[in-house]
Amino acid sequence: MTGQAADSRRDLLLDCLNAALAAVDGRRRVRAALANDPVSGPVSLLAVGKAAASMALGARDALRARLSRALVVAPDGGIPHALAALPGFDCREAGHPAPDERSLAAGDAALAFAAATPAGSRVLLCVSGGASALLEVPAAGVTLAHLRELHTLSETSGMDIEELNARRGRLSRIKAGRLPRLFAGCAVEGLMISDVPRDDPALVGSGLLAGVKVTLVGSLDDALDAVLRAARQAGITAVRREPRLAGEAAVAARHVCHELALGSVGLQAWGGETVVRLPATPGRGGRCQHLALEAAKYIAGHAEYLVLAAGTDGRDGRSEDAGAIVDGATIPRASLAGFNVDVSLAAADSGVVLEATGDLVCTGDTGTNVGDIVLALRLAPASGRPM
Repeated sequence: MTGQAADSRRDLLLDCLNAALAAVDGRRRVRAALANDPVSGPVSLLAVGKAAASMALGARDALRARLSRALVVAPDGGIPHALAALPGFDCREAGHPAPDERSLAAGDAALAFAAATPAGSRVLLCVSGGASALLEVPAAGVTLAHLRELHTLSETSGMDIEELNARRGRLSRIKAGRLPRLFAGCAVEGLMISDVPRDDPALVGSGLLAGVKVTLVGSLDDALDAVLRAARQAGITAVRREPRLAGEAAVAARHVCHELALGSVGLQAWGGETVVRLPATPGRGGRCQHLALEAAKYIAGHAEYLVLAAGTDGRDGRSEDAGAIVDGATIPRASLAGFNVDVSLAAADSGVVLEATGDLVCTGDTGTNVGDIVLALRLAPASGRPM
């Protein structure tokens, strides 16, 4: 998963990340949530978000023929052939992180799907992070240009996810609790994989599930609990840190490294979602790679320190990588490769540096999205024991 030479400490961090991803896998979690479902009649499914395909497959596993029809909306590359080939399934890809014409087409498809759902039907709404951009029906007078302007503003201003989703809700005919109302006379329930603070249905997908009974099938808490279990099974003392990481990625990196230097435990784990103020023409990378490269500056020369930062959806910003693992020699490797790290960070081009240093982490599509995970490890290179 990285280009670095073999290092058991990196393997430990990757094992912890993989344990987290397995714990919140959309297919497995939805299948388990519906395993003992008592309803015998037909079910309609609308799934949208980064985990839409895996959640839809989990519903199909559990409900079998009872799942009679579905609309599934996912980012580019997010619809596997096995799902698209199912009879009665309308599977679409749409714009993310910024909405596009396909997002509006998916919104129109959702309106038609709801209108064609007979009264008295049972409807499952499966929503995960990323849904806000993928599915949209603009309010009167709102255009795609307005929606994209809001997205650009969020990138350049450092707007947090709560404020962004509140603004999205005001521009939409289906967000902020309006989507469930389209299924008039139906029994509507939600299944949610959360990437937002407090696992609030009013925030995931900008409130696509607000106002209905919601079952939380995957969260950041679940992922971090799995990290701690994996570390402890490996004989490493591990603790979870609060509060969630938020705000500027550079500030979060400084905080993580400060705690790493002060702490006496082997592994410290955080979750959350930071922001990076992007320049007019950003380079390759995302908030996790930016945080990792910032952290590399603080731990430079400390052979016992490593930091992992990765998005649980497997794709960090403008890259195909989930994040990175950095160590005390990352900055020297970057300098040897001819990079000025501060210049690269200012250009939001951390991914190019981290590729050159061999520190990128690539998971591929994960089938989930509960936010970002940051792990700070204090472990001697040779002894395998906490410092």
